[in-house]
Amino acid sequence: MKTIQLTINDREVTVGKGTKVLGAIKEAGVYVPTLCDDPRLRPYGACRLCIVKVEGMRGLVTSCTTPAEEGMIVHTETEEIQRLRKSIVEMAIANHPYDCLLCDKSEECQLLKVARYVGVDKKSVAGLRREALSRPIDTSHPAFDFDPNKCILCAKCVRVCSEIVGLGAIDVAFRGSHTRISPFGSKPMDQSICQSCGECLERCPTGALMPKHVLSPEKEVKTICPYCGVGCSIHLGVRGRKIVRVRGDEESLVNRGELCVKGRFGLDFVNHPDRLVRPLIRRDGVPKTAIQSENSQVFREATWEEALARVKQGISKILASDGPDALGVLSSAKCTNEDNYLIQKFARSVLGTNNVDHCARLCHASTVAAALSAFGDGAMSNSIADIDHAEVLLVIGSNTTECHPIIGRRIKRAVLAKGAKLIVADPRAIELSELAHIHLNHLPGTDVALLNGIMRCIIQEGLYDKQFVHERCEGSEAFMDFMASESLETVERITGVPREKIRDSALMFGKAKSAIVLYGMGITQHTTGTDNVKTIANLLMLTGNLGRQGTGFSPLRGQNNVQGACDMGALPNVFPGYQRVDNPEVRGKFEAAWGTSLSEKPGLTLVEMFYKAHEGKLKGLYVVGENPMLSEADLNQARSALSKLDFLVVQDLFLTETAQFADVVLPAASFAEKDGTFTNTERRVQRVRKAFDPPGQARPDWEIILEVARELGHPWPYKSSDEIMGEMAQLTPIYGGIHRDRLEKGGLQWPCWNREHPGTPILHVGRFTRGRGLFHVVHDRPPAELPSGSYPILLTTGRILEHWHTGSMSHRSRVLEALVPESRVDMSPVDAARLGVEEGDEVSLSSKRGKVWTKVRKTNRVRPGQAFMPFHWRDAPANVLTNPATDPLAKIPEYKVASVRAILAVIERASEDNQFLASLVENPVGALKSYSLTEEHRAALAAGDIESIEKWVGPLDERVKLWVRSRLEKESW
Repeated sequence: MKTIQLTINDREVTVGKGTKVLGAIKEAGVYVPTLCDDPRLRPYGACRLCIVKVEGMRGLVTSCTTPAEEGMIVHTETEEIQRLRKSIVEMAIANHPYDCLLCDKSEECQLLKVARYVGVDKKSVAGLRREALSRPIDTSHPAFDFDPNKCILCAKCVRVCSEIVGLGAIDVAFRGSHTRISPFGSKPMDQSICQSCGECLERCPTGALMPKHVLSPEKEVKTICPYCGVGCSIHLGVRGRKIVRVRGDEESLVNRGELCVKGRFGLDFVNHPDRLVRPLIRRDGVPKTAIQSENSQVFREATWEEALARVKQGISKILASDGPDALGVLSSAKCTNEDNYLIQKFARSVLGTNNVDHCARLCHASTVAAALSAFGDGAMSNSIADIDHAEVLLVIGSNTTECHPIIGRRIKRAVLAKGAKLIVADPRAIELSELAHIHLNHLPGTDVALLNGIMRCIIQEGLYDKQFVHERCEGSEAFMDFMASESLETVERITGVPREKIRDSALMFGKAKSAIVLYGMGITQHTTGTDNVKTIANLLMLTGNLGRQGTGFSPLRGQNNVQGACDMGALPNVFPGYQRVDNPEVRGKFEAAWGTSLSEKPGLTLVEMFYKAHEGKLKGLYVVGENPMLSEADLNQARSALSKLDFLVVQDLFLTETAQFADVVLPAASFAEKDGTFTNTERRVQRVRKAFDPPGQARPDWEIILEVARELGHPWPYKSSDEIMGEMAQLTPIYGGIHRDRLEKGGLQWPCWNREHPGTPILHVGRFTRGRGLFHVVHDRPPAELPSGSYPILLTTGRILEHWHTGSMSHRSRVLEALVPESRVDMSPVDAARLGVEEGDEVSLSSKRGKVWTKVRKTNRVRPGQAFMPFHWRDAPANVLTNPATDPLAKIPEYKVASVRAILAVIERASEDNQFLASLVENPVGALKSYSLTEEHRAALAAGDIESIEKWVGPLDERVKLWVRSRLEKESW
């Protein structure tokens, strides 16, 4: 970088070319007051407090907006500057409320700090003070309040919402003395498009924007957010054993101080009264199929000694009668790497089975299977920061701004500030599609056809990277032959996307010097999930977009440590580090280290464990931190499977829906109550630090597993999670150089082979892990279930911004629950009109597997014939409806395509007692034709004459009348 020299208050300073004068002043260690400056925001110059005198320049200039130049001579303190700064602050503070002692911001108020620095006091502003404006305080938002009387119009909140979040939920409105910060249309904050991330709160220099509940922390503890796989670094403000504040870590390479609504406001679940604080044992004689109104009728509290003895008894009985493979273990993506390492070691060396799996089976198992085959590594190839350097970003099957908000923001900034091109492939109109240069709204389950069509165009146009394909890949000849048979006409018919859009996307992607494909569970949760991922791998290899900055294969992992749980071998076919259990050399290494013989047979996947339990062949299950009673496809079958188990142990923070089937429930520590590491979606291993002790008798997961192993005759010697990490590093080559002391400054990305290795930000540089990248010939296959006359709506499921996974954490957060307190199904206005459904109406959704009830939200984000439903609610469990059909390789269920029908709930209930309505609900035309309709009847139906119809079928509810009239008007009589 070129540098320049300038003089600040008679001191020479060297800074990079392009630095503003204010930056040079800070580099010189000189304090200049500011109220609108923020290092991550564009210079604004609104507060005028950073004025300085630059010799040779007319008047005083704002140092935050003035570029530093070679030889500049700058003075930050003169009598004129001091006088003007004081006047500026006096005007800012003149009509400010005099409640500093009561203001929650007082200790951190930048306005108060600046006023004291420039010498403002009450007497000096008395003559400027007008009658207080007394503007109403907006208290509508559940997380924070906005007091416009304390706002000084620095516009930091407006700028951060626009420049960092990429949203623009608020702006500077009106003029003169009426100027204020406001959402569009002067609506209350809770009715605006605000995403509740709280970035504005962090930057507000006064008490204008403040959290609802403010307590000063006693200390701060740096750790990692426990929600999605981005792995944001956070500072927990702790008071006693309570989290009273959360702020982002500005030094983090992952989130650079940013947080989403869950990271900032969703961690109070840690202190929720529902936390398990003592072991529980199921009462004698209470069947697992029983539904009790009080948990105390099902469980009784027990000592740890009694609970552990009961676990020993239950497991030992099954081992003796049915053998080790009659047992299964579910590890957890919410647990640390150290926890997961010990859990899989427990399954393999104590129980003697490879029946160990976790929720990756339900989200990215297809990624691991496909990427291992294509590249030799089943993880993200690039770093999150590479998004900043890509010319083109293809986002497919990922609602990134809701499921991975901090990465979503990075994508938005790449497009808005850096000029990147964005292609979004998603059946729904998501936030990113509004920003996209091209939106490919293909039909669900047609990803292979769409991507094959794009590659067909790239090859036809000669845009593929011939050198990369020739020198670094294999299998290209068969792949090219197959591509020659693909036609855009066929792709258009299958996907519903016009061929012109497909071609435009191919040209944009193919011409890019650097491109990244980012995808989520919209790609993986299909019976064709592995094929979908292989097709993405083909596209990246075809265009040479691997192994360089600004390129890459980017699966966005769903849970905080799902990558780490996979790395640690919480999978049925591999030891830690993806070392196969059926490899004799690898198995021998682990047998020598663990001092026991190990099974060579790959175990059951999570899905297969539930099938075997349903068949009565899997007798016992040990579940750590997972909640399959909301996350499994076809929950009715899952319920049956859990009910048939001879013995179930659940280890968790709360008495989850799964724990209610348990024989023994063990109380575990949360992320804030233990030490360890998480591995995020970019393979970055980061420190998790204990902030306070667990509640009651709850214990860290690794300590519980240690005690259970000891009860079963395996007295492991670990005294800390650090010792477990040491063993992990010895046995896991890709983690060989990762040790606790090396993770203090931002973590390390695997592979990290030894203590001297710096980590690996980009995989496949120069060569693939497997040697050459492997092209796969991938044929398009339809989903396992398509809409039919009986089930005409195609339902897809997923996550929303404000909640997470099965909701055991997010539903116990005050703010998150207040923001979205109930379930919903998103439905096209066209379908709603066809069904006679209004906004907020309750409907029943039915598939071949079951039925749920939820409320309707009408939206153009889904197109006619499709619907979207989040799966976070126990009272409306979407996975009752989903299809348990699985990908043949990855064994992942098809969560993204299920055929359902929707019926207005009040109609359905009325139809239970009314044959006519029951028939009408099933088949309107057929039902009416089955009656012997007289001309009088036909006339009444055509006219919607409800009174005449009631004489025929009996009295109808008012809402039923409206619905019947709506249905009849659509028919031809």
